[in-house]
Amino acid sequence: RLKRARERGLSAELSINQRCVVIMFLLTVLFAEHTALKKTPLFDFHRGQGGKMVEFAGWSMPVQYKDSHIASHMHTREHCSIFDVSHMLQTNIHGKDGVKFMESLVVADIAELKDNQGTLTLFTNEKGGIIDDLIVTKTDQGYLYVVSNAGCADKDSVHMKARLAEFKYAGSDVDLEFLDCALIAVQGPTMSQVLQAGLKEDLSKLTFMTSALATVFGVPDCRLTRCGYTGEDGVEISVPESRVVELTEKLLTNSEVKLAGLGARDSLRLEAGLCLYGNDIDETTTPVEATLVWTIGKRRRQAKDFPGADIIIPQIKAKTARKRVGLVSTGPPVRQHTPILSPDGKVIGEVTSGCPSPCLKKNIAMGYVDAAFAKNGTAIQVEVRKKAVPATVSKMPFVPTKYYTG
Repeated sequence: RLKRARERGLSAELSINQRCVVIMFLLTVLFAEHTALKKTPLFDFHRGQGGKMVEFAGWSMPVQYKDSHIASHMHTREHCSIFDVSHMLQTNIHGKDGVKFMESLVVADIAELKDNQGTLTLFTNEKGGIIDDLIVTKTDQGYLYVVSNAGCADKDSVHMKARLAEFKYAGSDVDLEFLDCALIAVQGPTMSQVLQAGLKEDLSKLTFMTSALATVFGVPDCRLTRCGYTGEDGVEISVPESRVVELTEKLLTNSEVKLAGLGARDSLRLEAGLCLYGNDIDETTTPVEATLVWTIGKRRRQAKDFPGADIIIPQIKAKTARKRVGLVSTGPPVRQHTPILSPDGKVIGEVTSGCPSPCLKKNIAMGYVDAAFAKNGTAIQVEVRKKAVPATVSKMPFVPTKYYTG
């Protein structure tokens, strides 16, 4: 072979190079296909509306539109905005053992929920860490409707499937249905008047954290859940993928409504004191450290029958070495991973989320600090650009929430 290659000389060398080029091209194509960002059913619509697309949790999502981030933020606080949240994982849990199945994974008392009532809860692991935060709704159709985070979709589905296999092996009646539905969040003080125009049902009867099936502006088979991630009154609408563009366009015919992206969504949720999974909570934080004890049902605390209960329950009484707190400061913006300092300059924690507040005209943040510094009003410092900047521990939410409770 070597002799023949030498006799052919350059032609053999070119053949090898050509093969290398072909191999590299194929590898590039395969890698591109493997790493291609997922797209929601509204992807083309976003681009047509001037959406600036960015990568988020493996998805191509709009960070903002033609309006500035601040303008979009304030429009949501004063009027009404639509957010595409179709990247979230939506799951139905069927079977007479569905509640028992779900309670084997989360900290909430799912059994006590009324029909069409939901709750924020947490997947926890045996070490007490938070696998994800999610909303579970007990529907009057006999199944549980679950919405969990896009960034945790893969591990959440694996986690649920593994527990499902255990339940199936034990003869339990439970099944999972991962939904191929779009999800949009309509948020803001004028949401109810905008949405009521497209509903036969009286929206005033749908209170915070309750849910119903409805036809919305002529689009059937929609699930409305009165909740959101902005601190404002709002709904999340699960809608068939083939009809989501139609529904979004109909909502936008009202001058009160504009599209909003991830930029406004993040600053709105931070003003509302809400956690972002992966930033403010993760598998290294417990519900007690994260000040999310309220998500743990009273019956569940007594029974100690959820993952990590042996670690979490003692923390409720004994407290923890660190605690999630809110921070307010002036001067340069405070961002994630900013060191939090004591008055004498010692590192006492770290910022997990931070931004300038469009409503308060101050810098707001949340992070974890040593418990001795966690009291509201405590004067501390944050290290921004290698300089210590005065800050104060603040209660959350920073901006009062306006959830509709009837």
